[in-house]
Amino acid sequence: MTIRVLIADDQMMVREGFSVLLNAMPDIEVVGEAVNGREAVERVRELAPDVVLMDIRMPELNGIEATREIVAADGAAKVLVLTTFDLDEYVYQALRAGASGFLLKDASARQLADGVRVVASGEALLAPTVTKRLITEFSKMSGTPRLMPSAQAAYGDLTERETEVLVLIAQGLSNMEIAGRLVVAESTIKTHVSRILVKLGLRDRTQAAVFAYEARLVTPG
Repeated sequence: MTIRVLIADDQMMVREGFSVLLNAMPDIEVVGEAVNGREAVERVRELAPDVVLMDIRMPELNGIEATREIVAADGAAKVLVLTTFDLDEYVYQALRAGASGFLLKDASARQLADGVRVVASGEALLAPTVTKRLITEFSKMSGTPRLMPSAQAAYGDLTERETEVLVLIAQGLSNMEIAGRLVVAESTIKTHVSRILVKLGLRDRTQAAVFAYEARLVTPG
């Protein structure tokens, strides 16, 4: 099936460049563009894309608030945050708002397409080295942990193995990598991940990773 993508960025060159790169892929189609966060929310409602490439710094409504509204609408669209990384101090907040991952704006065509595919498949785009650096920097800015009440209350319901899987998710490991580390079937890990998300009331693996860091299950470094 073709993955439908919406690109939200206030820079025309960025939108056009990503459109060209993604439309060159046989399994990806750019179905629309948005020049600000408010338009992104509206276009998601109209076009029902599978993935939204979301810039953070945009006029009218920033990418964080737009992400929050899109996620709250409980649609199928997954948000992939676009960032220059060193400059965007709000990326961590975007992940907490429900973004499924982040991608550097200088990513190659292959990285861009792979990132869209990963997020569309329901996985989280969490490269281990980048994730650790990102969470380290922005967890410092976030101050004390701000766990969602429902997640905090349910934390004690996790089994020892589920907690172990949660820690590995936060370290950026895929289901296959976690299965190899724990010497179990990948299907078993998928079951654990599903149960973790349900118990903690979380949307996806990215929120699970943020939870693990905020709960101090993982020490950034």
